[in-house]
Amino acid sequence: MHPEFPLAEDIVHLNHAGVGPWPRRTIDAIARFADENMRLGSRHYLRWLEVERELREILRWLINAPSADEIALLKNTSEALSMVAYGIDWRSGDNVVASRQEFPSNRIVWESLEPHFGVEVRLADLDQGVTPEDALLAHVDKHTRLLAVSSVQYASGLRMDLDRLGEACRARNVLFCVDAIQTLGALPFDVQTCGVDFVMADGHKWMLAPEGVALFYCKPECREQLRLSQFGWHMVEDHNDYDRMDWQPAASARRFEAGSANNMGIHALHASLSLLREEGLSSIHEIISRNTLYLYDSLQDAGFEVITPRASERRAGIITFRHPHKDNRAIYEYLQSAGILCARRAGGIRFSPHFYTPPEFLDRALNTLRQVVHACG
Repeated sequence: MHPEFPLAEDIVHLNHAGVGPWPRRTIDAIARFADENMRLGSRHYLRWLEVERELREILRWLINAPSADEIALLKNTSEALSMVAYGIDWRSGDNVVASRQEFPSNRIVWESLEPHFGVEVRLADLDQGVTPEDALLAHVDKHTRLLAVSSVQYASGLRMDLDRLGEACRARNVLFCVDAIQTLGALPFDVQTCGVDFVMADGHKWMLAPEGVALFYCKPECREQLRLSQFGWHMVEDHNDYDRMDWQPAASARRFEAGSANNMGIHALHASLSLLREEGLSSIHEIISRNTLYLYDSLQDAGFEVITPRASERRAGIITFRHPHKDNRAIYEYLQSAGILCARRAGGIRFSPHFYTPPEFLDRALNTLRQVVHACG
């Protein structure tokens, strides 16, 4: 058992694609922050701001952004998606391309535009192309303003080729928006290599932090293009000059942060990411890839259909599977009752182990699966 994750003995946590547990250091950081507030109030507020500054720099490192000025701290992925959706100066006849397999947040926000701006949303079926990228790009035309995609599909675990999509968007002058919540903390991510314009991700999955703090990356040349929809003291350039009557939006991505920051959440995410930084993203990716490949082959050998692709370049931290002849809902419920924490997705069951998940936990989950299948006859 990893010392940072003293899970109860009856728990096997394979649901990092849903909500991840917090490391011990994150619990300690929250406790210290709360205790300091209780005893000292705001005496060390300037130190809190330093933690916020450090967090922006760590997030810059996490996605290889050129500058921390390109990072905004928002509440969640949906808020960041909405910043983009309602910030673009849409023209009637514009369209957005996304996929039918997207998580609802990355579909609903675009569909909400049609009654307000006359924007058409084109939903591709990722299974209806030579590659998933072909399926998306087949819907792009001269009226496409933006292509929206998750870096890893939440249900199937399919990992998208962001480099190819980014190159295609640049060639066609299409904005490229990526929901990276199923990648950040599990795999390396490089905004410069894939040429993305917008990236968003909440911290409560693979980044192992509480809900309530999210990264929003906005490419510098896109910042001025987005119309602001939230306003307050924190988003102005001179936000510490409370007596100043004139104002203008901050030149940095802080312009998207209208009000006071979630300081407790910032301290927590800062602590969680310090663990990932110590472990190293390449090492984390290597372990997760090894774990998911082991699950893939073992599940196939046990008679399950694995929905997630086996190829390493198409696989991230998710393995989704189903039994072709058994009640998959009943299998899922049995797993939950046995302390194997997972999720029901894509008509099957989703496992999502992290770097600290020991091999014996994977075997325990697999043995439990074999038992329930045998019990079902």
